Order: sequence, then structure tokens, then C-alpha cells
Amino acid sequence: MVGSDKRKQSLYFPEDMLQEIQAEATRQDRSLSWIVQKAWKIARKEIMKFPSVTEEDDGLDDKRGKEE
Repeated sequence: MVGSDKRKQSLYFPEDMLQEIQAEATRQDRSLSWIVQKAWKIARKEIMKFPSVTEEDDGLDDKRGKEE
């Protein structure tokens, strides 16, 4: 995204994860949004390696929706 393109979006996080993000935002004197955006930029190349749901089943259990 470039410059001033700001769109509102609701995201849902487990309570403990949200508390960790909030603590880091406070520590860095940054917003939650800033922390999540930076985390995405750092992690996106690794996340792109994950198979899509349309790719063949690799034999692993689908853990979506389960507590980690």
C-alpha cells in the first residue's frame, strides 16, 4: 500500500496474543496498527511459503481454527 490509503478493518486475535502486541506497542510507543503492519512486512515472505487451501493435501492435519 502506498501513502495515505487507509482502510478500516476488524481483526480478531486471541486475548494473550493481543496483550503481547499491546505490551510491545507500549514499549515502543507505537500504535497496535504500526506493530501489526511491521510484523506483516517481516513475516510475509515466510507466510507466502505456506500451501494454499487449493493445493493438494500434503497429509498434514488442518489446524485452522484450533488453539496453538
